[in-house]
Amino acid sequence: MEERSALWFVLGTLAVWRMTHLLHLEHGPWGLIGRFRAFAERLGLGDLVQCFFCLSLWVALPVAWWLAVSWPGRAIAWLALSGGAILIEVRGLQPPPGPPQN
Repeated sequence: MEERSALWFVLGTLAVWRMTHLLHLEHGPWGLIGRFRAFAERLGLGDLVQCFFCLSLWVALPVAWWLAVSWPGRAIAWLALSGGAILIEVRGLQPPPGPPQN
């Protein structure tokens, strides 16, 4: 089996961002994700769910495993997927600029 296409990598990056954002900030249906986050904090995993950068590494791991077939490919995909999710979070979610000030 060969490496997946660029389209799968883009879709994987979006999926990693979406799951990381969901686990990091959102409450989810019926508050389930919020309860999961509170439970993780009680277990001492609060730093994991409070840090988007850290959480994106863990979320990207199974996606990278699925996208690539070789160990070097998986390692590169893992970091690239996490980096892509971080770029979307940091640069993609900025509020639109206001009108120019004269």
